[in-house]
Amino acid sequence: MSKQNIVRYSTHYLLFMLLLLGLPGKLQAQSTEDASTTEAQSQPDSTSTNQSVSILSIEGGKKLMMEADQAIEAQQYDLAVEKLQNARQVYNQLSNFYLQLFNSFTGLDNAAAEANRKKALDTSLERDKATYQLALVHRSQNKSELSIPLLIQIVTSQTPGIGLGKKAYEQLLEIGFVDTPYTPPKPGTVTSPPAEAPPSQNPQPPAEGQVPSPEPAPAAPTP
Repeated sequence: MSKQNIVRYSTHYLLFMLLLLGLPGKLQAQSTEDASTTEAQSQPDSTSTNQSVSILSIEGGKKLMMEADQAIEAQQYDLAVEKLQNARQVYNQLSNFYLQLFNSFTGLDNAAAEANRKKALDTSLERDKATYQLALVHRSQNKSELSIPLLIQIVTSQTPGIGLGKKAYEQLLEIGFVDTPYTPPKPGTVTSPPAEAPPSQNPQPPAEGQVPSPEPAPAAPTP
């Protein structure tokens, strides 16, 4: 065998050995990469899981209210109106459902009935808060005609003498829809109803601790 052939064969042998020595490292790197890819694919997407939470929940209503507050701060009033309308619908539907459960358990399970009564009250109050905020946004847009029915609903749902109902009636005074301010009765004073009360299809305001009559269930809100 010539010296030239020996050199050529030696070179081929060295290249072959180098290839064999480098192959396990490549295989190991590829296996590690495949394992990492498989593990990443098998892990749940936390963002997707959070977004899949039903909007028809108290948490969903709170999220909409928070987004509405952010839109108001950014003076994006059209977006705020959309968020508040959705929040109002969510809380109204929840209040209706809890009221139905309260009625179903009344006389059967006092604990379950009381728990659902409380949730019906709480969600109806949150609905009225969203309604009041929506009325204020309409006023800021110089659309008082849209605020009036919302404010009247709050006065009817709550009571015009205290809390949110009182604030809603004060807004009606500022708008000019009513011109008689509310004067609370003095202690010990017995008030009598008007001689001829006008007909009304609205339910009477609930007494303190009484479950309010729900509004008609609106269409399901869009996320």
